Amino acid sequence: MHAPWPAWTHPDLVSAYERLGIREPWLHQVQAAMAAEAGEHVILATGTASGKSLAYQLPAVNRILTAGEASPNGDGAVVLYLAPTKALAADQLEAVTSLRLPAVRASTYDGDTEQTERRWIREHANFVLANPDMLHYGILPNHAWWSRFFKRLAFVVIDEAHSYRGVFGSHVANLLRRLRRVCEHYGADPAFIGASATSADPDESFSRLIGSDATAVTHDFSPRGAKTVALWEPPLTDKFGENGAPRRRTSIAETSDLMANLICEQVRTISFIKSRRGAETISSITQSMLDEVDPGLRGRVAAYRSGYLPAERRELERRLRAGELLGIASTPALELGIDVSGLDAVLVAGWPGTRASFFQQIGRAGRAGQDALAVFVASDDPLDTYLVHHPEAIFDTPVEATVFDPLNPYVLGPHLCAAAAEQPLRPEDVALFGPTAQKLLDQLVERGYLRRRPSGWYWTHPESAAAMVNLRADGGGPVSIIDFETGALLGSMDSPQTHYQAHPDAVYVHQGASYVVEELNEQDHCILVRRANPNYYTQARDLTTVEVLEETLTRDWGSVRVHFGDVRVTTQVVGFQRKSISSNEILGEEPLDLEPRDLHTKAVWFTISEADMLSAGLVAGDIPGALHAAEHAAIGLLPLVASSDRWDIGGVSTAIHADTESPTIFVYDGHPGGAGFVERGYRKAADWLTATLEAIRSCECESGCPSCVQSPKCGNRNNPLSKAGAERLLERLLRDAG
Repeated sequence: MHAPWPAWTHPDLVSAYERLGIREPWLHQVQAAMAAEAGEHVILATGTASGKSLAYQLPAVNRILTAGEASPNGDGAVVLYLAPTKALAADQLEAVTSLRLPAVRASTYDGDTEQTERRWIREHANFVLANPDMLHYGILPNHAWWSRFFKRLAFVVIDEAHSYRGVFGSHVANLLRRLRRVCEHYGADPAFIGASATSADPDESFSRLIGSDATAVTHDFSPRGAKTVALWEPPLTDKFGENGAPRRRTSIAETSDLMANLICEQVRTISFIKSRRGAETISSITQSMLDEVDPGLRGRVAAYRSGYLPAERRELERRLRAGELLGIASTPALELGIDVSGLDAVLVAGWPGTRASFFQQIGRAGRAGQDALAVFVASDDPLDTYLVHHPEAIFDTPVEATVFDPLNPYVLGPHLCAAAAEQPLRPEDVALFGPTAQKLLDQLVERGYLRRRPSGWYWTHPESAAAMVNLRADGGGPVSIIDFETGALLGSMDSPQTHYQAHPDAVYVHQGASYVVEELNEQDHCILVRRANPNYYTQARDLTTVEVLEETLTRDWGSVRVHFGDVRVTTQVVGFQRKSISSNEILGEEPLDLEPRDLHTKAVWFTISEADMLSAGLVAGDIPGALHAAEHAAIGLLPLVASSDRWDIGGVSTAIHADTESPTIFVYDGHPGGAGFVERGYRKAADWLTATLEAIRSCECESGCPSCVQSPKCGNRNNPLSKAGAERLLERLLRDAG
């Protein structure tokens, strides 16, 4: 359904859109634009290819044009656009410049921007496209240089707002509170405009993200081509893994087959997978298959992921837009909004973590209005098993709410220091950062980070307070990956990943080339690798213990108790396995000698008496295996109720735990201070465990496999495990659930 252009729309802007073939906007675009023009904070949460870009361009560009005419001396309005990725900001720059409006001076300002350009952008650009990282490190700490910009700031656009979840979302929420504070200092009160994939309670999530009430526009009035969605479960093979469990063909192998077949038919295809290694492997296998069938297709497939150098990313994006690539295998780095028309098929290898991400990924195809194909290829995972057997859980269930916790002290504390460094924190500023900020400020003063004066809190150290904050990781900062033989910088990795992905002899893949780690140098933050061509990948093994520090919430299900609180998790990577790329078969195992790491985080845990388990039909010898299997399956199913990834969380089970003095299953957030995921699990515990039980029942294996109760992260080699025991245990846990 169309709507007329708002009466306040500048005629030059209407003409610009008409040149692009847009005669009238969709009604939802006008609804969002009208709210923003009226000064409301607004979130537009509609499907992919629904024209969200026009919805924020309309009020933003219009204000630049009209305010510019009213202030010919150059003091017109300016706009700040924030995207989670550089690729998306570059894509939106192209969209704004395609309007061909001389009065709109748009430019990207990110880590790739040349120093010589930065001053011009600060002084002359009126539509600045940046990312949270640059806002944090480059703009807010130097806000005095940007004073003229901040005085005129009319709109802040936050694109792909649903992507700000977990610890990253918690960081960005506090970053935006700091931005609002700096704006207030310069007398500006910009309206925030969010663009998001469809999500539950978008107004509540966006309000929590920006720290102020927002209006949601959710009804999509745009038409779209038909999309066929297939759910694909790879077959069981005649090979067996740990404990004699049958193996399915891997989602990587299945996706590579499908992708090669589609490309042979000239179907432009994108494959999504969560891991960097998976994207590289799908690209490599697909290209090998194509080489055997049609040498003319050489070079028409590539991988795309974070960790590439900027020039590599830009070239891949150019080739994709130009149609030079027929296929690309990507991590979620290409999920977010890049407008590549002409893609006909999307393959999703393994559940991406949330329904919002799934619909965002499958929305990459058919953006030009043509019919499209999307295939979800299930991986060996309990959640994937559940979803292919319960499509209603994908299509008939509301999309998840975005989960993040701005009050996480490990996140909020450093941001309070950064805010004080930008401008001394006044007592009246404290409420902006939430109810726990006052107590945290007192602690920061005690620890010597801040100084208290009658007028407020001050940062008095010579070093940058912004350096205390790592927006996208959990401590330690990025680690450089260096070719041992040439000295070339290949990419980077977040410090928390190194023990798992860059331990000595780990396999690292970059642009289709395989490397083996020679040395992990944690002191100098570098990883030395050498070229190799192994026919296997590596997977780390760890041992984990959990100590209860404080129980903050509890509820009873009859004699079963559900708990939530603070825990200390001690994890040590003790070894790794070499596994066949084609079959996941274990080829060998090696020990590692790495230091243990402590993590203070949040956990949900379930306690039940041994007597209750015995009364449910479990025999004493099956209790450890039942707890262990139920823990694995529950970790796999948590993303069904919380917007987490399996690798965001961990778990431990024990027949007798020292702190609870009972058989206990723990599931914890894998981030300092927690990420909000397990708290969501606590609140939705009955739904979560019901789906966990159903996933185990749905799996066709006899005694347990990676699709139900085995875990790729298990430090105990998936032993002991009892699939039948887990069923009985979960039935007993849920018997009196409210």
